[in-house]
Amino acid sequence: MSQEFINVFYIVAAALFVFGLKQLSSPATAVRGNLLSAVGMFVAVVVTLFSQGILEFQWMAVAAIVGALIGALAAQRVAMTAMPEMVALFNGSGGVASLLVGWAALYNPGNTAFIHISILLSILIGGVTLSGSIMAWGKLSEVMASRALVFAAQRVVNALILIALVACGALFMLAPALDSPYLYAVIALSLLFGVMAVIPIGGADMPVVISLLNSYSGLAACAAGFAIQNNILIVAGALVGAAGIILTNIMCKAMNRSLANVLFSGFGAVKTASKVEGEVKPINAEDAQLILEAASSVTFVPGYGMAVAQAQHVVRELGEILERNGAEVSYAVHPVAGRMPGHMNVLLAEANVPYDQLVEMDDINPRIEHIDVAVVIGANDVVNPAARQDENSPIYGMPIINVDHARTVFVLKRSMASGFAGVDNPLFFGENTRMLFGDAKQSISAVIGEFKG
Repeated sequence: MSQEFINVFYIVAAALFVFGLKQLSSPATAVRGNLLSAVGMFVAVVVTLFSQGILEFQWMAVAAIVGALIGALAAQRVAMTAMPEMVALFNGSGGVASLLVGWAALYNPGNTAFIHISILLSILIGGVTLSGSIMAWGKLSEVMASRALVFAAQRVVNALILIALVACGALFMLAPALDSPYLYAVIALSLLFGVMAVIPIGGADMPVVISLLNSYSGLAACAAGFAIQNNILIVAGALVGAAGIILTNIMCKAMNRSLANVLFSGFGAVKTASKVEGEVKPINAEDAQLILEAASSVTFVPGYGMAVAQAQHVVRELGEILERNGAEVSYAVHPVAGRMPGHMNVLLAEANVPYDQLVEMDDINPRIEHIDVAVVIGANDVVNPAARQDENSPIYGMPIINVDHARTVFVLKRSMASGFAGVDNPLFFGENTRMLFGDAKQSISAVIGEFKG
């Protein structure tokens, strides 16, 4: 197969990537965009395999079948609550793949200095992505503590690791070889640096970390593409890396963090929030139905608790009942609600909630005081007034949805436990707040039953 013929197919694959990525920006076209991107990757893989003149495909076919089965089972069996963890593992898989490709590229004879630099970068970034993603998975799945884990002189230790990485990388470049001890030092230090970069990051900031690690996996793939001189891998990696950086920047703005803070783990500092005390005002489904029935405007604010309860379908059903009752219904979605970017958007799209009813934080806050009822479903940190009021809070300065300014607030929670960031929420004790305790799906179903009964 001629190089010109190969490049034609690579251009087709690249175009499919770009169009697929564009269509992922809207829930209405996201499925089609994902399919286009998958077709593009299939074309790229097939053309690459045939361009190498490979005669024996048995083991590759076995690997493809095993991978397809794992992917199909994961898609069917992984709950929406576990999607952030799954995304973290996907990022780690991309990182280790780039590390191994870069490592294998050392076997190619006649590598230039530029290719050796690319190999070094693919190994380094791939290693950081792998171990960082494993730490992110551990925090998200709560296998390890989700809070920021810090110790004395942590920044000094991180700086020393980074200096050692640069030094070992430079020494490796002086005499690139498979048996170079500096190669193994770079691999070990990159894995260690990935761990050290993620552990000081608290639970509330994990959506930023997920998008950043996604960008790292793309950058590692791009470097691996240069290492093996494969154009489509360069293009695909660059697209993922750029998209991840853009998303990271959006997440940073939503968290009121700078990108420099994220890159250097500057927002993991531990603060002690003020203790919140007060008297809660519980409510039952019957009373909640009476208040909702009289409301002319209702805003639902979903959070991770909605994902845990799988309550998105009954939320939509209640929204439709309220609309038929004459209320204006909207869904206020915080950019970092849930545990990964777009978590709530995916859940609401799964329940066929009309996209034009989804309202961004910056659009809902100016009119929240005119909303009759704000229904908070399992959200905590993204509606916590401590972000505005308590300078000692770890989430201080983070923009939130100001549900406490609504005329009435319903908070659906199983208990008074704090959110993923581990910060108490004064919203629960507000004068206009009513707590509807229990499983969110069961609670909303009970309210629906009151409307129908």
